[in-house]
Amino acid sequence: NMNWLATAATVSPFVGLLGTVWGIIGAFQALGLAGSASLRAVAPGIADALVATAVGLASAIPAAIFYNHFGHVIREFGARMEDFSLEFMNWSERTYEEQVSGHLR
Repeated sequence: NMNWLATAATVSPFVGLLGTVWGIIGAFQALGLAGSASLRAVAPGIADALVATAVGLASAIPAAIFYNHFGHVIREFGARMEDFSLEFMNWSERTYEEQVSGHLR
């Protein structure tokens, strides 16, 4: 279902952003507990935040690519079906008219 791809492409960056904010909050809490501004206190929270961002993007990018690809395929198929239906209608109309005019002679 295309809706699932669209939802994944749209929501995944927000989930990654939520993880980023959560990680930054954890980093600041660790900084507050340590009592001093050191890289050792902040680095684990920042690393968690970056992992969450990467996971969100890693799921959103392929979902967006597949959504766009399959959307194009579906539009192409729809156009081909419309062309076929018009050709079929024209053929059936011509065939009917030929049969009717053949019987009237």
